[in-house]
Amino acid sequence: MSLQGPLIVVADRPATELTDALSAAGAFPLIEATWAEAPTAFVSVKPAAVVIAEPGPPPSESSARMLCLQIATANGPMVPTIGLADGDLDAALPIALPADASLPVARIVARLQSALRVRALHATVLRRYDDAAAQSGQLPQMPTTDALDDATVLIVGRGPLYPALSAAMGERVKMIGALSVENAAKYLNAREIDGVVVGDGFSRVATDAFLAALAQDTRFRDLPVAVIGEISDDFAEVLPNIDYLDPDPHRIVSRIVPLVRLHAFEARLKRVLNSIEAGGMFDAETGLLTRDAFWRDLGKAIAEAADRSQPLSLARFSFEGPLDARAALDGARLVTRLTRAVDFAGREDDGAILIAFTQTDLRDAHVVVRRIAGLLKTTMQSAHSGKRDLTANVTLATLKAGDSLDTLMLRVMGSRMVAAE
Repeated sequence: MSLQGPLIVVADRPATELTDALSAAGAFPLIEATWAEAPTAFVSVKPAAVVIAEPGPPPSESSARMLCLQIATANGPMVPTIGLADGDLDAALPIALPADASLPVARIVARLQSALRVRALHATVLRRYDDAAAQSGQLPQMPTTDALDDATVLIVGRGPLYPALSAAMGERVKMIGALSVENAAKYLNAREIDGVVVGDGFSRVATDAFLAALAQDTRFRDLPVAVIGEISDDFAEVLPNIDYLDPDPHRIVSRIVPLVRLHAFEARLKRVLNSIEAGGMFDAETGLLTRDAFWRDLGKAIAEAADRSQPLSLARFSFEGPLDARAALDGARLVTRLTRAVDFAGREDDGAILIAFTQTDLRDAHVVVRRIAGLLKTTMQSAHSGKRDLTANVTLATLKAGDSLDTLMLRVMGSRMVAAE
């Protein structure tokens, strides 16, 4: 990712090593500003990114507040901000993406490049959105909530630090725990994970093997990763958002959460972009077809299956117990990941999910449905602490000779079986 900017480096003392590294990486123009000058420089330059080259509290609180407000409310694509941190000294701005001051400058530059990729994606989404609006096309709703509300962090560990780390992380963001690297790998493939913390309790060999798997998979190259203890520098060359931290749960949380928010924001942008490119057919929040698009596709699929004498099955997933918005969202996104390319799914107003299995008879569909229902049952959580698991009730029907959309739906809306048990 090009560093062509402009870029602003904020520091009251010269940050020669960092500015030289940025210049060598292609950053141009590069503007150096003191804290007092930073707000004015931001307005006049309109930078693509900001780098805070000094850790700890800023010398001018009023300038810092003004700069923070300008970054957060800037028109156009987001302006990534990298803030150096050092030990107990956090980044100067709360919205900054922390980077340890002890890191080689090449790794700080790599973290900035990773953040600029998200900015480029954001610019693409805004441009496509404006183009679709000009053509009076169907537009997805742009999410306005904090991206951290959508995020999930995976904590891998089984040592004495695990309970404290889980409690500290759970106060800020939804988390999943894994007591083995094997289970962690399964979660990474099955769920949308926006950050990973590798805690204590594993051998160096097991930790290295897990990080090597992350580094080799392009899906996880920009994933925020926090590792307790020292690990080979080889991983840092391909994982720009990896940090090696001491076993302080609150420091681990404070350093990784801003990166997790950015990763969740990137995932949100990708869903919106997919929806725009599909003419608004997909729900930008879940990745499922919108309600109208699902019924339209289902009608066409039924007509095609009847004409060609091909099998088609339809499943409806509903859920017992109170279903809060986050649980419903988690379930819908999981179905998006599990649905085959030849199938399609949509969500009803009551949170129930419909999946159409094309070219699939009742027996084969039953196998797939049981797997999906089982994963939903172990993934979704009730809003009430007294009942954490939600049961996925499934009704499954297959297309019969002479069936129409109405007759097939009558059977799907009928008696239910519990496919997860």
